[in-house]
Amino acid sequence: MDKKLLDILACPLCKGRLEYDKSNKELICHFDRLAFPIRDGIPVMLEDEARELSSDERR
Repeated sequence: MDKKLLDILACPLCKGRLEYDKSNKELICHFDRLAFPIRDGIPVMLEDEARELSSDERR
């Protein structure tokens, strides 16, 4: 994931900071407890495409 792109992307719901999870190829919003997938190098920033974080993944 390009660092510059990650710096400008924000959660589409809360507009908060996202964390890149390289192993799962996802962008994580801890506030909304959602993980947005990255497909073919493109972040899919749609609420319907996001998955809820499990209790183990939450901070």
